[in-house]
Amino acid sequence: TKIISETISRVDFSSNPLKLWREGSDEKDEDAILSKSVIIATGATAKRLNIAGEETYWQAGISACAVCDGAVPIFRNKPLVVVGGGDSASEEATYLTKYASEVIVLVRRDKLRASKVMADRLLNHPKCKVLWNKIPIEAKGDGRLLNQLRIKDTVTGVEEDLNVNGLFYAIGHKPNTDFLKDSNITTDELGYIKTFPNQGVPSCYTNIPGVFACGDVQDRTYRQAVTAAGNGCMASLDCERWLESQH
Repeated sequence: TKIISETISRVDFSSNPLKLWREGSDEKDEDAILSKSVIIATGATAKRLNIAGEETYWQAGISACAVCDGAVPIFRNKPLVVVGGGDSASEEATYLTKYASEVIVLVRRDKLRASKVMADRLLNHPKCKVLWNKIPIEAKGDGRLLNQLRIKDTVTGVEEDLNVNGLFYAIGHKPNTDFLKDSNITTDELGYIKTFPNQGVPSCYTNIPGVFACGDVQDRTYRQAVTAAGNGCMASLDCERWLESQH
């Protein structure tokens, strides 16, 4: 196996062999990497707010995955904040109540975007509190861990500090598919790659023969390491069987 630790900036999947260009190359045909098949596993990046102090306390009190990080010791029995107003925010907030002393949800508007079921679950939970028309503007701490969050009212402009030990972003993810913009690969309205059944069963096949997708780049629902790993195994098997079918 040859491993190339570089970034792919452009692809051409119009014919086989498939062509891929490394970032910084001249993008001439002679510079392309040629392959009979490609598995796309570029993932998705959590959207961030880039508030003051975010870089300092990223993974030191600030996270974008409650399921991944919610149970770590620094969050146990501590007040936590979730930012967002959709189903993801409602789900993450209620999940965090297993570990937090209190969960405060910051919603930038005066209502939730979440479905009624998810909204009711959040609003009626005894450990959850929703602050309407609020956004975070600065993360503060002792230089090692987050212990305070400055928030701002989107209507009045008034600012205040919350003494909390965790900040969780639940404002969505962006699939890492920008390099595929001219590839004619089918994506959904959010940019996630669409995969299609093969012989009537779920698979990692895309609309382009020889191109497969796995993990978070095609999964907008689960987004967990274990599901991505299993999906990667599926893509490998699909790819192997497809290659065998070409001979």
